[in-house]
Amino acid sequence: MIKAERLTMHYGPVVALADVSFEVQPGEVVGLLGPNGAGKSTCMKILTTFLHPTSGRGEVAGHDILAEPLAVRGKIGYLPEGVPLYLDMEVRDYLMFVGRARGLTRGRLKKRLDWALDACGLRPMLRRPIRQLSKGYRQRTALAQALIHDPEVVILDEPTSGLDPHQILEIRRLVRELAETKTVILSTHILQEAAAISTRLLIINRGRIVGNGTVDELRRKVAKSKRGIVARASVTIAGKRQEFETKLHGVTPKGEVTFEKQVGRFAHFTVTAKTADGKGSLVKEIGKLAQAAGWELAELADRPLTLEEVFLALTETEWQ
Repeated sequence: MIKAERLTMHYGPVVALADVSFEVQPGEVVGLLGPNGAGKSTCMKILTTFLHPTSGRGEVAGHDILAEPLAVRGKIGYLPEGVPLYLDMEVRDYLMFVGRARGLTRGRLKKRLDWALDACGLRPMLRRPIRQLSKGYRQRTALAQALIHDPEVVILDEPTSGLDPHQILEIRRLVRELAETKTVILSTHILQEAAAISTRLLIINRGRIVGNGTVDELRRKVAKSKRGIVARASVTIAGKRQEFETKLHGVTPKGEVTFEKQVGRFAHFTVTAKTADGKGSLVKEIGKLAQAAGWELAELADRPLTLEEVFLALTETEWQ
């Protein structure tokens, strides 16, 4: 449904995108992540034909983005980061205007307007001028304009910006429903948001794709990397902290030990191990260590990498 092949974009001497290639299939919700300036918005603008790439090609719903830009626009619902809303228009009139511009007429327009008002929770604001809306309701109106013509492909740049927690949950539900019949790409700075909504993540850094897969697949990629974390373990154990730390370094010389809390004679450790070969089981080694030392092991569990840690590793940010 969406295909990008070696998309490259230069702004003078600045390379915003460099040989970016990926595909998005029908029914997928792909989260586009990356630091500020990584190239996310540039990629979206190219796919929606707002920008002409320096090189490369792309397809949306079977149409070439360079040879058939008008056909591509007819298949896309686009929510840019800053939507140029007409502030003096009432919500209903604005959506009617957008619908007519999209080619909807009479019965079809009324049906889609009713759907958009309900789906985006805009009925209470139907006759309210857009300039009087809160930031959250303006964002809902912007989302409604992207969906009113029932597009095959939906591209959303920060769709939950300005929304409260209840509204965010509603938008998550809506995006999941859209994915049943549409292809969705969304960009967000909220990593948990991307993980909650997306079936797959694309992570861009410095104009290049550095991660492509599910959260678990990206975790495994980082764990296998020589720069990455091999294993983490959450441990509650009876014993002196210094004694435990000394013995732990005998097991994994590059281990890092963080003491989150200590209650009485029990210490709760978060242990992080980095090794050069990417092999070994930290949890297994700590279990052996505790048994050999005669310590009482109260809790021992794997702690998977958080999405934040995966993101930082793939975007080459220093670990904190």
